[in-house]
Amino acid sequence: MPDYVAVLAINAGVILALFVVAWAVCVTMRDCTPVDSLWGLGMGLVAISTFIQTGGGTPRRVVLTAICVAWALRLGGYMLWRWRDHGPDGRYVRMLDKAKAERGWGYGYAAFRLIFMLQMPMLWLVCLPVQLGQISPEPAELGVVGLIGAALAVFGLIFESLGDWQLVRFRKNPANAGEVMDKGLWRYTRHPNYFGDACVWWGLWLVASETTLGLFAVVGPAYLLFTLTRWSGVPTVEGRMRRRKPGYEDYMRRTSGFFPWPPKPPETV
Repeated sequence: MPDYVAVLAINAGVILALFVVAWAVCVTMRDCTPVDSLWGLGMGLVAISTFIQTGGGTPRRVVLTAICVAWALRLGGYMLWRWRDHGPDGRYVRMLDKAKAERGWGYGYAAFRLIFMLQMPMLWLVCLPVQLGQISPEPAELGVVGLIGAALAVFGLIFESLGDWQLVRFRKNPANAGEVMDKGLWRYTRHPNYFGDACVWWGLWLVASETTLGLFAVVGPAYLLFTLTRWSGVPTVEGRMRRRKPGYEDYMRRTSGFFPWPPKPPETV
């Protein structure tokens, strides 16, 4: 078995190097929005780094790396496209302006302290299933739990991809300006992208859990689920949508908040 401490430490160094370079580029551009794409691309890089360090080759390592890289490329590419299409993210603009006005922080320091430094350990933690699951060489073959996990991860990847595609099409239609997206997957869950993400990482953990070290990686998807549903995911998005779209309160009443479920019928007066 490869030295798991060394593998995890090297991966932490890979993440640090990636984010420092990206931070320097973003500070030069005065736009931190591209950091969102690093959340996906960084995990793909960690999966490949682990695959190389452990020698690769086994079915479990191939499955973990392939699914993670596919997820990373989809999410990273989507976030880069959204940045190109929509410009700077208002959240980061307001955050950095506030840091300058209230604390006197310069742009570079504030960007690293408030945005980049926070995301690095989060990425490393969430990515534990594809790290620990590859470090353990046995069992090399996937069992029933691993196959179920792989299927769940692929399902999640397809689910969130379809949800994002439906949302992009909805927003491109001028007739939908100011309207709430409640078609397709968005009819059954208010956050198909977050639900899909959770499926991907819980699925990858199931693949990893058939190994001794992989069991301990449960902290990764558990932390991701907490982040999506209780911290910076659902609460942030829904707070913003409730302020911007009058019909969002009704959408929340009739549509499941996370797990897909048939919508409630309209209220009768």
